[in-house]
Amino acid sequence: MKLNEIADNPGARKSRMRIGRGIGSGKGKTGGRGGKGQTARAGVAIKGFEGGQMPLHRRLPKRGFNNIFALDLNEVNIGRVQAAVDKGALAPDAIVNVEALVNAGVLRRARDGVRLLGDGELKAALQFEVHGASKSAVAAVEKSGGSVKILAQKAQKDAGESGS
Repeated sequence: MKLNEIADNPGARKSRMRIGRGIGSGKGKTGGRGGKGQTARAGVAIKGFEGGQMPLHRRLPKRGFNNIFALDLNEVNIGRVQAAVDKGALAPDAIVNVEALVNAGVLRRARDGVRLLGDGELKAALQFEVHGASKSAVAAVEKSGGSVKILAQKAQKDAGESGS
């Protein structure tokens, strides 16, 4: 095979349709836009418009809310931490926190902190500093001779605070 013999699969490239170029082309006159009216013009923005009837997205009730104070925590199972220790990415005597887990490749990026979960088995006695931990994770860490220190949540600015 030579570079000049390389070709795409037949039918993979479709030539563009030239619209509005006469009746014989099959896409002449209205150019595929149907008849006259608003949708035949440029700048139409009627998605969700139902001819004056109350649109579906306004007929349905609103539900739920978005908590702006919620922390976006990374969730890590103790089994993954043990795998990093076995691989040599985490030192068994070092303090395990967000930065250590990111450096070890257990986490991709540090978000608002780490929550430790209890899936897997922990053999090394590790000192954890995390923002949250399940009861099973705390029990497993303490059983292996380690400790879990729960860090204080970030202090939220009071919503009712005025700038005077």
